[in-house]
Amino acid sequence: MITRHPLGRQDLRIKRRDKVLEIGPGHDPMFRSDVIVDKFPHDDTHRCGKVLIFPHQQFVEADGEQLPFSENAFDYVICNQVLEHADNPARFIEEMVRVGERGYIETPSMLGELMFPKESHRWVILLIDDKLVFYEKERMPGNYRNNYGEVFLNYLPYQSLPFKMLYVSEPNLLLNRLEWEERVEYLVNPEDDYYSSFFTRKWDREMTMKIFPPRRGLTEINRTLRASYYLVREKVGQKIRKRPSPITLDEYLAERDK
Repeated sequence: MITRHPLGRQDLRIKRRDKVLEIGPGHDPMFRSDVIVDKFPHDDTHRCGKVLIFPHQQFVEADGEQLPFSENAFDYVICNQVLEHADNPARFIEEMVRVGERGYIETPSMLGELMFPKESHRWVILLIDDKLVFYEKERMPGNYRNNYGEVFLNYLPYQSLPFKMLYVSEPNLLLNRLEWEERVEYLVNPEDDYYSSFFTRKWDREMTMKIFPPRRGLTEINRTLRASYYLVREKVGQKIRKRPSPITLDEYLAERDK
């Protein structure tokens, strides 16, 4: 079940002694992860650069839909910007839940995919009624082949404070962010008119309010203050943390095989 919607990857409730698995981090692994899994270590089609890894981490080449770990081998599983690429997202989620007790999922939302579409993304994803609903892009109207990732993924999040505030203060507007425990509810290519209509029809006011319920003014103020604090804490943390830089997978493998 969904336990909360974090403001970002620096807002995750990972305990000090947790054993952490990260699936498909590509060029941007989290320092806190203990084990890194990647299906395509030498193919950058689905990411923005080469696989990087921190020296303290263990690398395993494996498919997220067939993880080579026992049940509950990990306390926490991170899956950041990966499920939209999956061949079988249902199988992928079931594997995450099998090997981990808790975890974090982040994907583009449907609006996020419209703003910065990537041809390598197979699925458009919405969070409806606490379910991750996957709908194949080929079944949707619209142009999803243009790629504006350089602007919305690699430039604005690092250069524009107002854009970063939008990312953090409006959960599930451009990104689906959720922490889960025990299970994750999901639907894949639903035929039910209630769910499929969000992907195939013009949104009316009722549909919009279903995804983005109205909030009180006090809630908005609190959300803005939390987002501001998070961004300041993240920036200060980057300045004061002394961590080694990640290395390429080739460097990691060469050092491991010595």
